[in-house]
Amino acid sequence: MNWQSSIALYSHFFNDAEKPLLTFKGLSASLFRYSTGVAALRLVNRVGKLVMLPFQGQQIWDAEFFGRTLTMKSMFREPYPTQEYLRTYGAFLLHCGALTMGVPGKEDSHPLHGELPNAPYQSAHLLLGEDERGAYLGLTGNYQYTVAFNHNYLACPLVKLYENSSRIAISLTVKNLKRTPMDLMYLAHVNFRPVDYAELVYSAPCTPEHVRVRSAIPPHIRPQPGYAEFLNQLRAEPAMHNVLKPDLKFDPEVVFLLDYAADEQGWGHSMQIHPDGSADFISHRMAELDHGVRWISRTADQDALGINLPATAEPDGYTAAKAKGAVKTLPAGEEVTFMMEAGALTPQEARIMRAKIEKLLAGKS
Repeated sequence: MNWQSSIALYSHFFNDAEKPLLTFKGLSASLFRYSTGVAALRLVNRVGKLVMLPFQGQQIWDAEFFGRTLTMKSMFREPYPTQEYLRTYGAFLLHCGALTMGVPGKEDSHPLHGELPNAPYQSAHLLLGEDERGAYLGLTGNYQYTVAFNHNYLACPLVKLYENSSRIAISLTVKNLKRTPMDLMYLAHVNFRPVDYAELVYSAPCTPEHVRVRSAIPPHIRPQPGYAEFLNQLRAEPAMHNVLKPDLKFDPEVVFLLDYAADEQGWGHSMQIHPDGSADFISHRMAELDHGVRWISRTADQDALGINLPATAEPDGYTAAKAKGAVKTLPAGEEVTFMMEAGALTPQEARIMRAKIEKLLAGKS
């Protein structure tokens, strides 16, 4: 039988010393505050743990399963209390949007990846319950973004960690509170840690037509010598990046645009299969997230793999998306939910997903 209860979280609950909040069917939740002052919630199950930021973007700051960190390597050991995107960057998951998203172009005035990544949430709730997948703990909350004469929407993210599972259920619901339509853009910035010689397997045909290299270079990126030549190689032969060889120069970054194929349930799938057969994965519901974005950055200071960043548009800012007809519209009073699943897979689970992806691609050829 499905049921759910919630516990309201308030800022004064969080102290420097970590303290337990509850245990429930092999799951536990505890609260602490980083030395920077950012409040954090730790959720633990039998195979891993998440650290989330209830009042700062409701980010998943860190994810660990089977004794292995899934989160990118960054220059930030802790999150910082700022809404400036690059001043606190290193989370496993950041919600990007919801009015604008991506790198602002010359004609744009919006912040990098919009207002959601480090949004100050007005409320946060710890969830506990059971559904068809079993017992879970989760985090949700509300962020209302209101600008007089312009914008008024409500963002409500949801993350669920199940008792015996390394698969994280992730969603974000956006509701337009205005009596007129609103522009809508969204991208889920899910940042895994790359593994040398891992293989990328995904439900998009790996051809230059379906796995394209982004040509635009963001202003905060400083390319190294040979960067343009490397991009040209990838454009001609995108399959060369499907094995993460250490000599591939993803410095400072490379962005791919992917055309995913959906399975019978309408989901696209992506994996990083490690040399030992285990894997990291992300799956996304394509009805709402119809653009696939891959981001790879491998430098001495930052090591990150966005296996897929499910999105509503390409990440080149509002004006570029508007020109391509890719800015979506949310009618007055309506809401939309973006759904994903991400985490880690055992070797057996990875083999099953690989077979599913290969069958799906064979049917599209």
